[in-house]
Amino acid sequence: MFDLVKYRWIPFIFSGILVLSSFILLATIGLKQGIDFTGGSQLELAFTKNRPTVVQMRQTLNPLHLSGLVVQPAGTDSYILRMGFITEDEHQLILNTLNKAFAKSATAQAHLTSKSKPHFTITDQNGNPVSTKMIQVVPVVVSSTDKIASGAVVSASSTSIVSTGNQIVEKQLETIGPSISANLRKRSIYAGIAVVVAIIIFVAYAFRKVSKPVQSWKYGVAAIIALIHDVSITMGVFVLLGKFLNVEVNIPFVVALLTILGYSVNDTIVVFDRIREQLIKHGSDKFEYVVNLGVNQTFVRSLNTSLTTLFVLIALFFFGGETIHYFALALIIGIFFGTYSSIFLASPLLVVWERLALRKRS
Repeated sequence: MFDLVKYRWIPFIFSGILVLSSFILLATIGLKQGIDFTGGSQLELAFTKNRPTVVQMRQTLNPLHLSGLVVQPAGTDSYILRMGFITEDEHQLILNTLNKAFAKSATAQAHLTSKSKPHFTITDQNGNPVSTKMIQVVPVVVSSTDKIASGAVVSASSTSIVSTGNQIVEKQLETIGPSISANLRKRSIYAGIAVVVAIIIFVAYAFRKVSKPVQSWKYGVAAIIALIHDVSITMGVFVLLGKFLNVEVNIPFVVALLTILGYSVNDTIVVFDRIREQLIKHGSDKFEYVVNLGVNQTFVRSLNTSLTTLFVLIALFFFGGETIHYFALALIIGIFFGTYSSIFLASPLLVVWERLALRKRS
């Protein structure tokens, strides 16, 4: 049996450095908040054929000087554009700019005579001839108040023919006001606080029968310290991502943090529960031995559970699409450190408290 508790100061120092660094990053740089928290506009567009690259989209939209523009691919044919508040004129300007750059259409001039078949001259937007093999012809409706005499020619007005290339389809435009954003931010904080309080109350009640040598509520506090460790490191990583890769955090990031809270406390409670079983079986005289025994007995189980979860999240990260890319990354970071903290941080904290209690008694 490996004595994990004996070398507890190594993970304590390592975790302390990571958590302190995360707090400094949060205080000095802060998370790059998306429109869910700051307010703004979100435009989703689809391309019927070839979707341009992110670089092409940025180069096309940069001259418009849109504040806080984020170009995010969605699926295989769409883009989500996030930016500051835009007016309807700016909305139309964006669409017109993208249409000029990436959309292609053709027009047809139709000439119909009573003695010949319809004749079409197909040109693109620049007036250049277009091969008719590329054209899906739409019937031209001829309207004229003149009577059609024998041999007379009726000219129809030009009619759009679609499509020689890309067509841009606007899926939705959303605008989030500052009051809604502030409300979302406030609710996110309340949700986190409610989770923390509920965990302490639940753990204190569940471990009420093993209140010696460590009081039952301290199990809950140890679990909360582990949660703060996991969440703060995850947030610290996203501060760096926002600084260097322009990654924004929105409501999905908050959902990821709450998921990390639930997963991490579940892993910690499993370890604590095994420690509780060993305390009932062996007594509290050799508390350090009991804690070390409980951690060793759950080590393989925790590792296997976390690895199987991480395999799924890694697959989602690489193949799940851009919309859940950073959501999956947040879960990967949080669950990795959640497993680490349950084994190397939360349980050894119980031994530290037990040692402090013994010193006070002596």
